[in-house]
Amino acid sequence: MSSTTPLSGLTVVEIGHSIEAPYAGMILGELGAEVVKVENPRTGDAARGWGPPFAAGAATCFHAVNRAKRGITIDLADPGEVATLKRLVLDRADIVLHNLKFGALDRYGLSAAALLAEKPSLIYCNLGAFGAVGPLKDRPGYDPLMQAYGGLMSLMGEDGRAPVRVGVSIVDLATGMWAVIGILAALAERGRTGRGGVVDTSLYESALAWMTIPIAAYLVDRKIPRPQGSGVEMIVPYQAFAAADGYLMVAAGNDNLFHRLCGVASRPELAEDPRFRTNKDRVVNRAALIGILEDIFAAEPIAAWRERLDRAGIPNGPLQTVDQVVGDQQTAALGMIQSIAARDAGNGRLSLVGLPLSFDGVRPPFTMAAPALGEDNPDFAGKT
Repeated sequence: MSSTTPLSGLTVVEIGHSIEAPYAGMILGELGAEVVKVENPRTGDAARGWGPPFAAGAATCFHAVNRAKRGITIDLADPGEVATLKRLVLDRADIVLHNLKFGALDRYGLSAAALLAEKPSLIYCNLGAFGAVGPLKDRPGYDPLMQAYGGLMSLMGEDGRAPVRVGVSIVDLATGMWAVIGILAALAERGRTGRGGVVDTSLYESALAWMTIPIAAYLVDRKIPRPQGSGVEMIVPYQAFAAADGYLMVAAGNDNLFHRLCGVASRPELAEDPRFRTNKDRVVNRAALIGILEDIFAAEPIAAWRERLDRAGIPNGPLQTVDQVVGDQQTAALGMIQSIAARDAGNGRLSLVGLPLSFDGVRPPFTMAAPALGEDNPDFAGKT
């Protein structure tokens, strides 16, 4: 593959707001598709105001998931503008994706059934809250709600403490990624048959997908998993420990690594202790082993432990804050943080995280910053 833009030639109409649909649209745009973002002319995407911080006229949150797009405004309350949007889809679009409330586009003649009847090659992707069927299909939803309702929040934090959420919009972002996966699959099918179709995904389904492993365990033993802090329920030791000057994640993911860890800790007898000999034994006797290891790790600083653990081939790493991640040599070597000029040259440049993909060793470069509200109206269907 010689190109970082394998989706060149495709046109996407994104009727999206917040995170999930815009993230899907951004991925498609970064991979070469022409993405036209549709917003309300009065309010725009709510994410424009999700700050501070702000840069180039909008919240950094908005810039992070809306680059690589053109931007137009459509008033869905205006039949003439709805007709303009419909003509844009029928004349130019390969893909429509949206995360409006379930059925919201139907009343404007922009449902999947209506558009596919006129353009059978169209791929229409619904990014919903609770899904396209079921008793909750009409309910709205946001990322924190789905982390709670989908079970993720029951696994976060420490047992007996107040619930916490994953600190990023992990369900929103996952739904955007699943949408892209579904769209790419639908494109492959269209290449064979010439026909498009409907792709459905949702926040709730994405939350359930993150729960794949704990749900599988529950369906066998019917035990409700409990929060494990930085650890995991089925592997021990596999968590962060407090060293003398900060936290260190130690991932002794199998018996061999645990035996090496015992040597590094100058406690080789722990590897032969019947309570800890196998991972199964260590899971059963988690509290006893973790208590011993906490005392051991607390005695020396992170640098000393890292040197020993690295020499023994035991996966480990410090708990890094955002500033440390941004300045990390590995982050720089990967080129994940890229810079792009704001579309209004007077607003300088923006640095954002790129796609976690490379083609033949080349990461897709940024092509276009996020649009101002309605910035590209003159270029589409004669809008002014």
